[in-house]
Amino acid sequence: MTFIAHGIGVSKGKVNGKVRIIRNDPDHASFEEGDILVTRITDPTMVPLMNKAAGIICDIGGLTSHPSIVARELGIACIVSAKCVQTGKPITEILNNGQRIKICGESGEIYLVDEK
Repeated sequence: MTFIAHGIGVSKGKVNGKVRIIRNDPDHASFEEGDILVTRITDPTMVPLMNKAAGIICDIGGLTSHPSIVARELGIACIVSAKCVQTGKPITEILNNGQRIKICGESGEIYLVDEK
């Protein structure tokens, strides 16, 4: 595993999963049960996806932002304000759909899982 990004851990849990980047409504159709939802920020239209997600990572947000509150209510790991540790780029700019990652919703750490 390679440590790639860090953010604010706002909802406890450690999960492995497949990245699914959601930028707009058409992206919703590709989301599968157990994916890790990666987006700029969640909104109420994403709650059905959040119910299926293993975890959530957002470019922006804080302790009382939408993804933080919903993730705590659902009991799933969530990290907000996530950025690359090397470049400082937002998480949506460094991850790709289908990559396997591990996240810790307490520490805010994000790891790329080596697929061998």
